[in-house]
Amino acid sequence: MKKWSSLALAVTLGAALTLSGCGGNNNNAGTEATAGPNAATTAPDSSSEAASTQDTLILGRGGDSASLDPAIVTDGESLKIAHQVFDSLLEYKPGTSEVQPSLADSWEVSADGLTYTFKLHPGVKFHDGTDFDAEAVAFNFTRWSDPASEFKFEGDTFDYYDSMFGPDGSRVIKEVKAVDATTVQFTLNQPQAPFLQNLAMTSFGIASPAAIQDKKENFKNEPVGTGPFVFTEWKHNDSITLDKNADYWKEGLPKLNKVIVRSIPDNSARFTALQNGEIDLMEDLSPDDLSTLEGNTELQKIERPPFNVAYLGFNFNKKPFDNVKVRQALSYAVNKQAIIDAFFSGQATAAVNPMPPSLWGYNDAVKDYEYDLDKAKSLLAEAGYPDGLPDTVTLYAMPVSRPYMPDGKKVAEAIQADWEKIGVKTVIESPEWATYLDDTKAGDKDDIYMLGWTGDNGDPDNFLYTLLDKDAIPGNNRSFYVNEELHTILINAQKETDQTKRSDLYKQAQEIIKADAPWIPLVHTTPLLAAKANLKGYVPGPTGTEYYSGIYFE
Repeated sequence: MKKWSSLALAVTLGAALTLSGCGGNNNNAGTEATAGPNAATTAPDSSSEAASTQDTLILGRGGDSASLDPAIVTDGESLKIAHQVFDSLLEYKPGTSEVQPSLADSWEVSADGLTYTFKLHPGVKFHDGTDFDAEAVAFNFTRWSDPASEFKFEGDTFDYYDSMFGPDGSRVIKEVKAVDATTVQFTLNQPQAPFLQNLAMTSFGIASPAAIQDKKENFKNEPVGTGPFVFTEWKHNDSITLDKNADYWKEGLPKLNKVIVRSIPDNSARFTALQNGEIDLMEDLSPDDLSTLEGNTELQKIERPPFNVAYLGFNFNKKPFDNVKVRQALSYAVNKQAIIDAFFSGQATAAVNPMPPSLWGYNDAVKDYEYDLDKAKSLLAEAGYPDGLPDTVTLYAMPVSRPYMPDGKKVAEAIQADWEKIGVKTVIESPEWATYLDDTKAGDKDDIYMLGWTGDNGDPDNFLYTLLDKDAIPGNNRSFYVNEELHTILINAQKETDQTKRSDLYKQAQEIIKADAPWIPLVHTTPLLAAKANLKGYVPGPTGTEYYSGIYFE
């Protein structure tokens, strides 16, 4: 048995990607946000009056959550809130994707990689006062894995569970059982190299079984976990309020008494709210506002480690996008550099593959579809469309700002203009965010859609298998793209424990994806955040979700 203990350094199965310090110019991602010159002191000396310390954080973001049950969502806005309410068995070391203990203090792995035994932290309580124990862990995993579970309510889909641990019929996890109150054992059907990385994801936060049984379908609106903050109120499309968990099991946390997360869709309005003191921290700063931010000594810039991709996806269920030459033609007709110059102010690089170049297994031998309108027209002619496509194409553009896409509508308009040059007319649609996600998942309204992805766990599997494998239909594979050779490679990569061999498999996968062109990868970005200069203790992570429990104000 190989033992992994909380007494050791943070660990990961294989060599997990560590992204600390991959940020940028003026703020080192993965370290504490530094206070600006106007920050107040936390401990006034005896000659000064006691200072009033701010204990409520107001955070501004671009869109609302779709649900507060992390098991049934994959969107970042939902998971950011869930990350404050729920703990998982494992977590990522702040600022990185290294696995370290959380609700599980330690674990052992059998020599054949098929049995994982976790020792749980004793004495932890859910927010409703019930006990966190091994039975609670088993309950949650059974709920996620059993399609017939009585606790899978109308409309619930466990897409992340399916994409991380295989769909029904080919599950990686065979059984989860409570050995005793503080010991839980996982038995796998087959080895899975990123298994520990997957368990640390927010989507596998452990919920109160009693609350699920009591609230039923309303649990998605009133979540109950063990996390540092307790859910209090959700005003849809406005704000979510979280209160301090006074009985949190991690000593000294959280440092805040309250967190209010406001939805402010417009980037400029969100930045104005920060400048006016209406919010303390904002996500997705528009690159256009960067110079103003850097000139304001009362504010600070924060950079998230770059670990994402924005892309256009073709809907294979809609003709003529089942034709590879049409997909390739449109790929040649997108001027990525012009988009970066116009909308990203140097905070992005052109994407070639569906995963960022900072991730191990990246294939830098793959060459991009360079901007070439003549080549695009030629391919359309070969596909049977010498005069361009006869029908108007529906292009879905994101209605909210995201870390990888500050203004989806403007970028879509630029692409619309490029495609019109080769005889492809488009109509841009941007329904409300929750509807947008539902529509692209169903695939019955969009011909081409804009989305993006921030890596969850530091493993290439989380980009390639999660987004482009046939097992991810109808979840995150919204192109409905199927390639059996690719599927075989990705499944073999999951089973392989030698990272060099896994890397070679992922490089093969990227070559297949480049040839099939199910996507047009657009950009990889360094996401920008901004905060008051006296905000401290915030450590942005590459996965896009981090605890707010360490934040405080000087």
